[in-house]
Amino acid sequence: MVNSRSWPSEETELELITQAQRGDRRAFGELIRRHREGVVNVVYRMCGDAHLAEDAAQEAFIRAWRHLPKFRPRSPFRNWLYRIATNVALDVLRRERPTIGLDELSLASSAKGPQERVEEEERGEQVRRAVLALAPGSRTVLVLREYEGLSYREIAETLEIPIGTVMSRLNYARKCLRESLAFYLEAI
Repeated sequence: MVNSRSWPSEETELELITQAQRGDRRAFGELIRRHREGVVNVVYRMCGDAHLAEDAAQEAFIRAWRHLPKFRPRSPFRNWLYRIATNVALDVLRRERPTIGLDELSLASSAKGPQERVEEEERGEQVRRAVLALAPGSRTVLVLREYEGLSYREIAETLEIPIGTVMSRLNYARKCLRESLAFYLEAI
């Protein structure tokens, strides 16, 4: 049963997790609110499609709710949630081919001229395509490190792989990006 109290700002994540594990949907809703943006960003960076990212993020939260009783706070909740989200993203990628619509391109500042906006959008599109072209394991590590700012240790815990594997995948991903974006890097 959902209680009607509001969440005080000092309420810790651990308390919310404990309450959610006891079936408190409102506590789980607060956990979703706190982590939604990060989960959507991770999934979007993995699949490159905003609509797929929203659907996959929703699926990740459904899976998290189902598996929440098994969660043990040995590592941060965010890492556990990102592991679920990256697994959902990989499932989505197996089912669908990633596409990027023109309406998904980020809008440039209006202070820039049309030429600069077009060039910036083109560079952004090339980076997105290069990231999407990476092997899923390398892409996952790159997204968690460069876009979400996780440490090597956090990535290793999230993906349940050794830190050395994180480092080699990240190195490989960066090398592939440098090679595929060499033309654009020279033009900057």
